[in-house]
Amino acid sequence: MAIHLFGDECWRTGILASLGATMAICCAAPAEQAATPADSPATLVSVKKIWDHAGHNAFTDLIRFKGKFLCTFREADGHVKGDGRIRIIASADGDAWESLALLAEDGIDLRDPKISIMPDQRLMIVAGGSVYRDGKLVGRQPRVAFSKDGKSWTPTQRVLSEGEWLWRVTWHDGKGYGVSYNSAAFKAKQRKYCQALFVTTDGLHYDRICDLEVDGYAGETTLRFLPDATMIALVRRESNDKCGWIGASKPPYTQWSWHKTKHHLGGPDFIILPDGSMWAGSRSYPGGAKTVLARFGPKTYEPVLTLPSGGDTSYPGFVYHDNLLWMSYYASHEGRTSIYLAKIRLKR
Repeated sequence: MAIHLFGDECWRTGILASLGATMAICCAAPAEQAATPADSPATLVSVKKIWDHAGHNAFTDLIRFKGKFLCTFREADGHVKGDGRIRIIASADGDAWESLALLAEDGIDLRDPKISIMPDQRLMIVAGGSVYRDGKLVGRQPRVAFSKDGKSWTPTQRVLSEGEWLWRVTWHDGKGYGVSYNSAAFKAKQRKYCQALFVTTDGLHYDRICDLEVDGYAGETTLRFLPDATMIALVRRESNDKCGWIGASKPPYTQWSWHKTKHHLGGPDFIILPDGSMWAGSRSYPGGAKTVLARFGPKTYEPVLTLPSGGDTSYPGFVYHDNLLWMSYYASHEGRTSIYLAKIRLKR
């Protein structure tokens, strides 16, 4: 069976200039990005480079665990080059960071790590596991790993089946939900829709709930839950008009309503704050790729803030802490593709 590339696995970047490795370098935003209108709902307080030790550092996620920020991302030689490894770093204050762990698997490109806290308070990472021969993708299956402290992790284990990519798992009411996409099966017309919704109780065994009836070639999807248990989905699409979709569904999550945005997405994530407001982050393409923060809702995706970024960029993670929105992302606007952390003040 032929394996087809999807999304960022077929997105190539140019040769990037190298920078010296630094752990915590403050970077000033260019004037056109730094200026924030007085009536803007989001103001950039600060942004800092927090990691650039590998040749290519990308695809972030961010959580708060036992009084510390934990940021995870892929380290490799390029966007689609070499066997990716998963780095986990930690910080008590967002300024000084230390490496906790590095996960690797021989012959496997571990991609897009997403970290979550399970009901039993263990950490779980889910990542794509891709296999290349002579630069061509020949196989793919999701991986998971578990930890009690962020330092010691179980070996990576395969979940679901060959060809799947379980992009993120979100926990709610004792269960983990995630959307997996199988681009090869969809392209080969072996299945009607590219995506399916899965549920798990242990992170290892998954039951299929339903197909997501999203038009065309769809992939990277983040799920979150409203207080009434409504599931919200933000979906990246890579066919037809390529505009992202927003979905909503109530238990048992077999029936969905969909709203098409006017924006192309890349590495979409969003967060629901204590006051009920929702904020999303993704890649913005007009005028050259940038990472943006967007005001978000079941029918709304409105970019309001452009982060200092460019080139190979996006894949944010979010934490709301000390009345600020903390946002991890990666970018190559300073040369080496590096990991950044922004602090953002939101207008209530």
